[in-house]
Amino acid sequence: MTAYRSIFAPGLLQGQVALVTGGGSGIGRCTAHELASLGAAVAIVGRQADKLAAVQGEIAAAGGTCSTHVCDIRDEPQVQSTVAAVLARHGRIDALVNNAGGQFPARLSAISAKGWDTVVRNNLTGGFLFARECVNQWMLNDAAGRPGGAKPNGGAVVNMIADMWGGMPGMGHSGAARAGMLNFTETAALEWAPVRVNAVAPGWIASSGMDHYPPEMAATLRGMKDLVPLRRLGTESEVSAAIVFLLSPAAAFVSGACLRVDGAAPNAKRIWPEVGSGGSTPAFDGFHLASTPRVLRDA
Repeated sequence: MTAYRSIFAPGLLQGQVALVTGGGSGIGRCTAHELASLGAAVAIVGRQADKLAAVQGEIAAAGGTCSTHVCDIRDEPQVQSTVAAVLARHGRIDALVNNAGGQFPARLSAISAKGWDTVVRNNLTGGFLFARECVNQWMLNDAAGRPGGAKPNGGAVVNMIADMWGGMPGMGHSGAARAGMLNFTETAALEWAPVRVNAVAPGWIASSGMDHYPPEMAATLRGMKDLVPLRRLGTESEVSAAIVFLLSPAAAFVSGACLRVDGAAPNAKRIWPEVGSGGSTPAFDGFHLASTPRVLRDA
């Protein structure tokens, strides 16, 4: 059976439990596969049971352990009961990957209050709720379940944000929410220590999420690689590897940080019109079930 080709040591996360929101597709699906391949029991969360079940089947076929939990991350009671269900099923939560989110393209002047609130709840509030519940229900409790004990269970949180430096024209609601998530990460790293809280900021990644944008964005998506100094798009595996590093013992002294995975795209400046020299780096793709988004295949 073909398996995930992680660069990390086999068994790195043996005996641990990792909760991944948005685990039914894209980067969340890839990350769930890698975590399971390294020995973690994975709990994947999403709104569509069929997508979660499909990923659960893939992970089981590869020899991993995975449970599924249907939840709207924007709903506080659902989040609270979902974290409790994960603890009842697995007995602990060592890692939270706040991957779920979503947005739609629109200029600021065309975004309604409802549309703004929906995206902020998807990309900021939901992540806060899951992190707070993992911390309050397990990570800052001691082995006897007492909050604020002398020896808390501990754990690590990785919050997914985005390349929002310099603004996100055309997606200002998402940019504001992602910037808020970075500030939340920095605050939580202080308030919740020894729980480690970090962020990963993917740039333009060749992920299935690209196929959810309207057809009129196809040309923009296909041309993104020309705006990246490394002259290509990233892979889901490259983002997953960054997440796993931040969850690993190698990052035991890393908290409150943000790891960009973007090929230096935010560093491209108008005053320096040359974007890269035409060369690139070899892409890392360890995900055995990865596929190129349709919008890029059809180019």
